[in-house]
Amino acid sequence: LNVLECPSQSPDLNPVENLWHDLKIAVHQRNLSNLKKLEQFCLEEWAKIPVARRAKLIETYPKRLAAVIVAKGGSTMY
Repeated sequence: LNVLECPSQSPDLNPVENLWHDLKIAVHQRNLSNLKKLEQFCLEEWAKIPVARRAKLIETYPKRLAAVIVAKGGSTMY
């Protein structure tokens, strides 16, 4: 079994980081006053992620990997 070692917070290699970024932006646009409201808001926002957004991240994954290889681990357009 070959395992691809990659940074856990690299949007180039971990598409979930793109979703976390989207959630972070949504949270910062709100002025939530307590942890309970933050938790509820995050659960609601996470559930609202369009299927098309998730599908696009999965679809582009091979291109992301190829771009990182070409960039020799450096930054990519992703």
